[in-house]
Amino acid sequence: LGNSQMGATIVDALDTLYIMGLHDEFREGQEWIDKNLDFSVNSEVSVFEVNIRFIGGLLAAYYLSGQEVFKIKAVQLAGKLLPAFNTPTGIPWAMVNLKSGVGRNWGWASAGSSILAEFGTLHMEFVHLSYLTGDPVYYNKVMHIRKLLQKMDRPNGLYPNYLNPRTGRWGQHHTSVGGLGDSFYEYLLKAWLMSDKMDTEARKMYDDAIEAIEKHLVRKSNGGLTFIGEWKNGHLERKMGHLTCFAGGMFALGADGSRDDKAGHYLQLGAEIAHTCHESYDRTTLKLGPEAFKFDGGVEAVAVRQNEKYYILRPEVIETYWYMWRFTHDPKYRQWGWEATQAIDKYCRVSGGFSGVKDVYSSSPTYDDVQQSFFLAETLKYLYLLFSNDDLLPLDNWVFNTEAHPLPVLH
Repeated sequence: LGNSQMGATIVDALDTLYIMGLHDEFREGQEWIDKNLDFSVNSEVSVFEVNIRFIGGLLAAYYLSGQEVFKIKAVQLAGKLLPAFNTPTGIPWAMVNLKSGVGRNWGWASAGSSILAEFGTLHMEFVHLSYLTGDPVYYNKVMHIRKLLQKMDRPNGLYPNYLNPRTGRWGQHHTSVGGLGDSFYEYLLKAWLMSDKMDTEARKMYDDAIEAIEKHLVRKSNGGLTFIGEWKNGHLERKMGHLTCFAGGMFALGADGSRDDKAGHYLQLGAEIAHTCHESYDRTTLKLGPEAFKFDGGVEAVAVRQNEKYYILRPEVIETYWYMWRFTHDPKYRQWGWEATQAIDKYCRVSGGFSGVKDVYSSSPTYDDVQQSFFLAETLKYLYLLFSNDDLLPLDNWVFNTEAHPLPVLH
């Protein structure tokens, strides 16, 4: 998150501390933010990451605690992101310099494109910013993105992962419900939920998108495992990423209110994805899931390439266990969550916290020596909620951003 001292871990962990009743630590975090969190640094940051971790984290801390400092800092930071939207189409750049306001895109992204999951994962936070400040600028930015996407032609009804902010045209036709695509779909559903189900436009876009996803990307393996592949250059790659495992929870969350009375169908689909993702954990030595896993020939739910065998404390599988638990109360989801908890504690705990591991199939794993801020924001929060009562952050009143920061439904 840039080379600056922005305290990502502190900001990202705030609401987890609050929810767990760790109020002394929460106050220490608040004090640090009040005195030290400064956004006028000469640092180039990801608009998407700063939005979901910092703005999302600050807004959730504000709504949970009522402390004004969090709202003030969130609004300050949002102002620093606005220059990223100064493109010919209004589709924001991936990165912006917090001091100069100069934006640019990742060098590796298809022909200078912006990424669907990045510009499509601003809606929840920006709507709340307009709601809290009374300034429509944030709301207008994200609604403009939505209108532009609605007008565009979609190959096979699928959204490609790349869109050029200069020309307004799609980049290469690659579609994924994992990295590069994932949270765009999540935010269509959650925009509807957050609006107290008034934003029917968002719900329609979600329903259309998952119908296309189910038709073109969801498959069953020879061994009977349901998985979500990736569409690349006109064919389906039979591979699923750990990030894609969030979709089980999304299908369950979107079941109520789905088209043609298919609630049961989507809850079942969520359960099947949860099962597949549990298998990806269960088929490793450490009982922790790899970054990506294949469904080819005799190999199912197993990582094949060395560079896909790592686990970096990711939350998506546990997130899906939690949603499935909330909607079904099937005890297996708590059992699976407990297996993951024990594995994380056994293989990822180090003297200074928790570290990712480089190979989940090796009995003597090597560490990557990084504790991602989402470990505190998401992984531990979803585990805590999985073993808590349903009246802690009930889903009728709260919608979680993609970094697991709870924002209230706007009645």
